[in-house]
Amino acid sequence: MDAITLLKEDHRSVEKLFKRFEAAGDKAYTEKRTVVDGIIAALAQHAAIEEQLFYPVTRATVPTVEDIALESLEEHHIVKWVLSELDGMDPRDERFTAKVTVLIENVRHHVEEEEGDYFPKVRKELGRTALSDLGEAMEKAKAVAPTHPHPRSPDTPPGNLVVGTAAGMVDRVRDAAGDLAEEGRSAVQDVIAKVTGSKRSRGAGKSGRSASAKAKAKPAARKATSAAKQAKPAVRKATKQGASQAREATGTAKKTAKRATRA
Repeated sequence: MDAITLLKEDHRSVEKLFKRFEAAGDKAYTEKRTVVDGIIAALAQHAAIEEQLFYPVTRATVPTVEDIALESLEEHHIVKWVLSELDGMDPRDERFTAKVTVLIENVRHHVEEEEGDYFPKVRKELGRTALSDLGEAMEKAKAVAPTHPHPRSPDTPPGNLVVGTAAGMVDRVRDAAGDLAEEGRSAVQDVIAKVTGSKRSRGAGKSGRSASAKAKAKPAARKATSAAKQAKPAVRKATKQGASQAREATGTAKKTAKRATRA
């Protein structure tokens, strides 16, 4: 599936959720919560693959989309803040439906601009082969993308690749993130190089605490220490897995670029 087709399918899926929310009754709190959870997951993943691959690759290879891409990043920023407020919010809250309504309006505007202006320019410039390779990389990235919004996290490479591959462990992988960030930067550069090659092939504790309190605190401290030790292998595994996924996502792109060079 090519990159633009993938993104359009995401748009259609989210629009179905929007309509489902709009059709829910005023007091259909369970339904609204379920639908909004689906919207949050879908938009978080969609934003991640655009920010990790589609925007940086197209900015580097399509001269006419720089301004649109930057505006899109700002629109994502606003949407992610609203999503973060809705994440876990009680649907009975008087501002819940209002927030979702504003979110829907913003996303629909964003989709209209992407499909009406951004995507046609990208398709015209890159062509079928490059978009197919980019789409394959984006599908792989989507499989490990965060399912919750992270509005304070970076939205450009290499930082967003670190968050995307270890969304639930951001704090614990911070010390190990240097190597993963380098892998992420390399992965995006590889995709950009591949897309450029395709274009060419086309011709283009307080001291007063009581002894009893201290005694009670010791088991908790030991438990926390044990949990931290147990988490270390998982952190290392997540870091290695993220780097591996970044390399795998661009493997096909590299091969295609080599074939285009030989041709």
